[in-house]
Amino acid sequence: MKFQYKFEKILDLREREKDLQLIAYENAVRHFEAVARQLYLLLKKKEDLERKQVRKIREGLAIREIRLQQDFLDNLQKEIDELQEKILIARQKMQFEQQKLVQKNIEVKKYEKIKEKEFAKFLEFVNQEDRKFMDELAMQVAARGK
Repeated sequence: MKFQYKFEKILDLREREKDLQLIAYENAVRHFEAVARQLYLLLKKKEDLERKQVRKIREGLAIREIRLQQDFLDNLQKEIDELQEKILIARQKMQFEQQKLVQKNIEVKKYEKIKEKEFAKFLEFVNQEDRKFMDELAMQVAARGK
C-alpha cells in the first residue's frame, strides 16, 4: 500500500511559490545593497572633498574656486539626498518581500505538518492491517494444526 497525500499538488504549488518569493526577496536585497553601496561611495566622496576643501582654504584658495567646489558639493548633496530616498524605498521593498517570504514559508509548513500527521495515520493503519493479517494467518495455521 502506497501513501498518497491528498494535498500533494497544493504543497508543490506552495513550495514553488515560496521559491519564487525567495528569488524576489534576494533580488530586493541585492538592489538594496547596490543602492546602499552607491550611497556609501557618494558620502565618502563628499567627505574627502570637504576635507580637501578645508585644507585648500587653509593654504589659500581663490573665492572663485571655493564657489566652484561648493557648487560641486551642493550637487553631490542633491545626489546623496536622492539616493537616500531610493534606499528608503529599496529597504521598504526588501522588508515587504521578506514578509511575503515568511508568509509563504508558513503556508508550506502548514501543508507539511498536515502531510506528516496523515503519514503517521497511514503508518498506524498499515501496522494495524499487518497485525490483522498476522492474526488471521496465525488462526489459519492453528486451525490446520488441529
